[in-house]
Amino acid sequence: MSPLLPGTAPAAAEGVGPLLRAWREQRRVSQLELALRADSSARHISFIETGRSRPSEQMVLRLAEHLDIPVRERNALLLAAGYAPRFPETPLDDPALDALREGIERLIVGYEPYPALVVDARYDVVAANRGVMMLFDGVPESLLVPPLNAVRLTLHPQGLAPRIRNLREWRGHLLEQMERQIALRRSAPLRALYEEVAAFPVPESGPDEGPGEGTGDTDGSQRSASVAYFALPMRIEHGGRILSFVSSISTFNTPMDVTVAELAVETLLPADPATAKYLHSWMS
Repeated sequence: MSPLLPGTAPAAAEGVGPLLRAWREQRRVSQLELALRADSSARHISFIETGRSRPSEQMVLRLAEHLDIPVRERNALLLAAGYAPRFPETPLDDPALDALREGIERLIVGYEPYPALVVDARYDVVAANRGVMMLFDGVPESLLVPPLNAVRLTLHPQGLAPRIRNLREWRGHLLEQMERQIALRRSAPLRALYEEVAAFPVPESGPDEGPGEGTGDTDGSQRSASVAYFALPMRIEHGGRILSFVSSISTFNTPMDVTVAELAVETLLPADPATAKYLHSWMS
């Protein structure tokens, strides 16, 4: 039987000590190093991990901070130590988050004509602007039934995958990003999504090209000159043209709510002048 991972079993049943030890080992931090960071002693950390000492609520939060444990799992640690959860999980449609939703909406609409979307911890889309919906042109309705999942839509053989010219590169980038999130969050639903999309077929050959070849101009022609990309682009066909984007992801600083902590804003920046010109032309 494989050992339980943090977040995969009721926290109170496992106890705070084993959970903290698992997170510390996951982060590859020694007891001494963690003690120095948390202004404690290696002996005290050892006693906590073995159950010989019950940490205070503040010590649990301090250790979680220094181990970079996600907010959701900090609540689990508090419960395992016998304390009440510290961080609420407010539904996104709750009136308490009206200001957040309005701010997100202004942000992604203001980014138009360039694509921007907001996803949660499972990569489900909670908001998207017209630039993103443009890229979804031609995707079957069955894949657009809410909740839309950004990774599934991108890599599904009936989604965006057939139109992504450097699919192997972009697929590798997305899977590596998911692996990092799984290591950080130890999320069973995220692992299930990873296994699902990793199993999608990848063409043996097809539209994959080098990242600097064949960028489409706004008149439908193909530029043969190499483009010096500053980051890995997603090169996707739309309306007979090849558009190139690089991705930027932003999160909220020091979130105090589980829902907010798990939101990420992804913006797609045009990677060449032809893509920017096309998007402005399309939106107008």
